Amino acid sequence: MQTGMIGRHFLCEQDWTNEEIETLMEVAKELKMRYLLGEPVDILRNKTVFMLFFEESTRTRNAFECGITQLGGHANYLTPKGTQVGHGETPEDTIQVLSRMGEAVGVRNTLVGGHDWMAELAKYSSIPVYNMQCDIWHPTQTMADLLTIKEKFHDELRGRKFTISWTSAGNYMRPLSMAQSLVTVMPRFGMDVTLAHPKGFELQPEVLEMARANAERYGGSFNIVNDMDEACEGADIIYAKGWGPIMTVGDDEKRGVEMINENPGWCIDSRRMALGSKDAIYMHCMPADRGVEVTDEVASGPQSVIWDEAENRLHTIKALMAMTMGNTHARR
Repeated sequence: MQTGMIGRHFLCEQDWTNEEIETLMEVAKELKMRYLLGEPVDILRNKTVFMLFFEESTRTRNAFECGITQLGGHANYLTPKGTQVGHGETPEDTIQVLSRMGEAVGVRNTLVGGHDWMAELAKYSSIPVYNMQCDIWHPTQTMADLLTIKEKFHDELRGRKFTISWTSAGNYMRPLSMAQSLVTVMPRFGMDVTLAHPKGFELQPEVLEMARANAERYGGSFNIVNDMDEACEGADIIYAKGWGPIMTVGDDEKRGVEMINENPGWCIDSRRMALGSKDAIYMHCMPADRGVEVTDEVASGPQSVIWDEAENRLHTIKALMAMTMGNTHARR
């Protein structure tokens, strides 16, 4: 159990130790149980978290907003257009002001350079900065994913085969952040991770090196295949989520969508779920493109845990805020 987390940023999972992440899991379980029993936990009474969204959100926004309310605090919803950020105000000026008024700030910015912008914000901040998803990482989602896997497999994670597979979701180029967070986090907890995608849809080289290093250090494994069936074979967790060929085409949206559509059929259906272990579960961060990324019979079927996963956004985000907000003003 790791204490002393008040004021800590959460920009990337790699910034936190396994002990710190396990502490977050334990706090989330406690808060989830109290939520089930209807016990109020107003430990962040009169505290404010700012939520700056560069794009729209369903689960992230509501998890933060409901979460801080249940902890006795308040959320301020911000957008670049609704603030001076949209007019070019610097990260330093923005966070210096917000730090005088609230106790934490979350940012969702999946545009190229989004993580750099958040890091600049954190550099000048005296309150925690949370990455609500950027162009490189999606740490609040992986915490919910990890809690869900722990629940479904009774904390027996070592040796589980975790498959993260690309899907043929071709209407726009999704960021690399979800896949990149998953391949770096899951080996840290002893899982054998398989990444599957067509050629041309590679992740960032430095992220792949981090995944390999984590697997070696913590006793998991990491490998890459270019076949969805092979990836699903024997898998305990099948996580299927599309992303763009960003490492191949950069920000060329037109060519990126063309490449996605040149690789049809990467969809999770009952046949592919049957390739997994007898207790295999299907996961997706949502929104899932039904009929393209996954069939209805899987997404709404008995092996799907996507709604449990979505609920766990609430409990893990509550744990994150409870652990890190505290009396941050006293530390300025």
